[in-house]
Amino acid sequence: MAEKKVGFRFNTLLLVLFVFSAFTIPPFLGEGSIRVDTALTRWHSQDALVIFSLRLPRIVFAFLVGGGLALVGAAFQALLRNDLATPYTLGVSSGGALGAVLALKLGLDVQLLGFSSVTLLSIAGSFLSLLIIYWVAQSRSGFAEYSLILAGVTISLTFSAFILFIHYLSDFTETFRMIRWLMGGLSVTGWTYPNTLLVLFLPITIFFIYHAQAFNILTMGSDLARTKGVDVPDLQKKSLILGSLLVGAAVSMAGPIGFVGLIVPHILRLLYGPDHRRLFWLSAVVGGAFLIWCDTLARSVIYPAEVPVGIITSLLGGPFFIYLLVKQKRSAG
Repeated sequence: MAEKKVGFRFNTLLLVLFVFSAFTIPPFLGEGSIRVDTALTRWHSQDALVIFSLRLPRIVFAFLVGGGLALVGAAFQALLRNDLATPYTLGVSSGGALGAVLALKLGLDVQLLGFSSVTLLSIAGSFLSLLIIYWVAQSRSGFAEYSLILAGVTISLTFSAFILFIHYLSDFTETFRMIRWLMGGLSVTGWTYPNTLLVLFLPITIFFIYHAQAFNILTMGSDLARTKGVDVPDLQKKSLILGSLLVGAAVSMAGPIGFVGLIVPHILRLLYGPDHRRLFWLSAVVGGAFLIWCDTLARSVIYPAEVPVGIITSLLGGPFFIYLLVKQKRSAG
């Protein structure tokens, strides 16, 4: 018992340092040296401009994207009762990617409330996926997790086929822009994207944390959850809609960034157990810090060039995904 307490405290200390350092070190990493005293006392100085208009918005944006993906990953893994479920399981990212690729192919140059045509059509594509998901959930008398996963895979494959078709019709320059967007990126200027995502992130995070105990009961089975007073269909459908909405917004602004929703919840489950009252808020915080550090690595690994952050998360997530498959197979055996 004493060893468990020591291990718990040590893990907590490491996570606190991990999250704290994500907000205190990356802002000062990059091209040129930044004087902290100048940035804090001279608001119109170059140092202040770099920190508060370029680096800090990017860090906050990375935190919100990573936190949202990890939180929804934890929720969907409980909702679908599948350890390999991710925020992209239901095809929301594929819908967003299709919208963005279509905007790039058509050469649209529209700005609305600070959002580009690529972001706007990506949001529309994500909403199309969301409508299909809602229709699938509504069309069944009962909620079948397996059927919903199959529907999500079908949506992803269908939208991916459309993306390939658009690639086939595109020239070299258009294809390069499409591929670059599909790799994911967190390069933002100003606070438009972080503020917009924050408006969705906060209430949806509160929703999942508020219903954490219901998720604990739901993981034991839908029938048992009903006997415990959980409105299972209502919780499932609201969670699907809100989770997909948050993922769709993140994808439309940052592009598809994979594996964050897979890696972070599983690591936290190993460290702290499956209680969603702790898992949900930890996933939001640690997932955000994880993506900040991935983005920092992406900016630094071949400096002064920048690697798309989606490549970094995929390189980390791929081996972890294989580990989960092997572990699941051994458990089944």
